[in-house]
Amino acid sequence: MSSPGWYSHMQPGQRMTDLIEQGCWVEIQRIVLQPQERAPQVPADTREVPLEMRVRGFLAQAASPGSEAEITTVTGRRLRGVLLEVNPAYNHSFGAPIAELQAVGGEVRAFLLNRDRST
Repeated sequence: MSSPGWYSHMQPGQRMTDLIEQGCWVEIQRIVLQPQERAPQVPADTREVPLEMRVRGFLAQAASPGSEAEITTVTGRRLRGVLLEVNPAYNHSFGAPIAELQAVGGEVRAFLLNRDRST
């Protein structure tokens, strides 16, 4: 299991045993497949670790960080897992801008505008 990240979002003075209030935006984690349950065609290094699922949603009942919790996702699904993080931030990136693609939007608009004028 990955190390929980909830501690980085705790408020000053908040103890790890404190309950997180119902309705808070949280992230849970659940093991979907243990290593021995992974498909044989999965690469060996991938097959050595469990397949985990992380999902964000609203806490259905008050729970302590690191304990089993139930959430309701924005699509209405109810899921259970270990409460990892409170108010999780998005930290993904699409990488640096690609110079060749930066002008594409303007070029397409100009093309469509000229096409509409010629018809």
